[in-house]
Amino acid sequence: MSPDVRVRHGRRLALLSGAPQSTLNNEEMVQFAIENCKRVRNIDSVDKQMLVRVLAIEDSYNPPKELRGMTLAAACLESGFNPLAKGDRKFSKKRKPKAIGMFQMWKWWEKFYGIKRTDPEQAADAWMRHIVRQIPKVKKKCRYKKDKSVWVAAWVTAIRAPKKEGRCREKPLHLRLLMKWHKKLKKQNDARRQN
Repeated sequence: MSPDVRVRHGRRLALLSGAPQSTLNNEEMVQFAIENCKRVRNIDSVDKQMLVRVLAIEDSYNPPKELRGMTLAAACLESGFNPLAKGDRKFSKKRKPKAIGMFQMWKWWEKFYGIKRTDPEQAADAWMRHIVRQIPKVKKKCRYKKDKSVWVAAWVTAIRAPKKEGRCREKPLHLRLLMKWHKKLKKQNDARRQN
């Protein structure tokens, strides 16, 4: 077995290499995300078990370890983890919300992926499928070698409008929050190890 093979231990995701990483299980990762999401108005109103299932869906697509929690970061910024959130009224003449659900998906998501936008698990699965669908195009257009770079380019390509020249040099806004979370987690883990 190669030293960089992902192994699942129950709900823990560990990387068998010497690099420091977060070994938080899904429940701990969800709790951390809820506590560190500024858009959550009432922590007690967030359905933690639903977010654990959303994170498990993300894990099933095997994103790079550096991007673990990407669904949580997106859901935090888009809706504050509210599966009934409504937004993007500015694009409607009648001020009717165009984006609905935890990931603020437009109507075409329901038609294309056959989902209900207000169902967080269906929405998370469709969101991850859409990102994974972009990977072959991104590999061809951007010619990245690193897995993380390919996934970031696929992520931004998936969530933004198509662009003729592609979105190779762009990053999603959600990534900034995710990197802050990872940095904070690393500090916490380092402090825990020193004690």
